[in-house]
Amino acid sequence: MAWIVALVLFAEAVGVAALNWFLGIVVDRQDMSLAGLDPDMMSVSSKAGGVVFGLYFALCGLVALLVALRDRPPAGFGRVLLISVAVVHGLLGAFAWSLVGWPSFVFMVVVLALVVLLLMTYDAPRGPAPAEEPRDGAGDGGSPVTPGPAPTGP
Repeated sequence: MAWIVALVLFAEAVGVAALNWFLGIVVDRQDMSLAGLDPDMMSVSSKAGGVVFGLYFALCGLVALLVALRDRPPAGFGRVLLISVAVVHGLLGAFAWSLVGWPSFVFMVVVLALVVLLLMTYDAPRGPAPAEEPRDGAGDGGSPVTPGPAPTGP
């Protein structure tokens, strides 16, 4: 499961970075202003945003890859990263439904489900549960002793 999540997040990192870089090039070649904004600044911002989000998804993919290699649940900062990428995919899915359409929404929800499944799969206890000790004394061969009221003396 962790291998699949790592692969999807790495592919998404490349896709997001390439898409934002392409949009930055389009804005740069249009050479038009949007509400008085500098086109060069919009181009640079789009490219920088693509690089930042691409690195973020790649870092989350690296955490999933480490989970797969070590076969242990993510801990600390890695767990926080995977939870945050799940939240990001939930928000992107909501925006994608309204702005882009249902195919991109389905993709975002599938990635969200994979990340949540990764977090929950590695959270399950491993191996048999330790046996509980008897509480009523039935296992020690004696009779159970129950505390009664304190004796009152003369």
